[in-house]
Amino acid sequence: PSEVGNMSALAELYLYNNGFSGTVPSEIGMLTALTSVYLYNNTLSGSVPSEIVKLSYMTTLFLNNNTLSGNLPSEVGNLKNLTALQLHNNDCLELFPRR
Repeated sequence: PSEVGNMSALAELYLYNNGFSGTVPSEIGMLTALTSVYLYNNTLSGSVPSEIVKLSYMTTLFLNNNTLSGNLPSEVGNLKNLTALQLHNNDCLELFPRR
C-alpha cells in the first residue's frame, strides 16, 4: 500500500513469505532510512520501481522468488552500501538491460 511511505524512520522491512501480490509500491523510495529490504517468496509482479535507488543506506535487497519482470534500475549499481542482492526466480527480471 502507498501508506508504507509514511514510515520514514523504518530501518528494516521484513515482508517475506506472505503471499503478497501486486507491485512494489514506488513509495518505498520515501523510506530513506531503510538498510534491509526482504520481499522474497511472494507473488509480487511488475518492475522494480526506480525509486528504490533513493535508498542510499540499503545493504540488503532480497526480491527473489516473485514474478517481477523488466529491468532492474541501472542506478542500483550506485548504491555504495549494497552488499547482498538476490533476484533469482523471477519472470525475466533483467539485471543488465539489453541495448
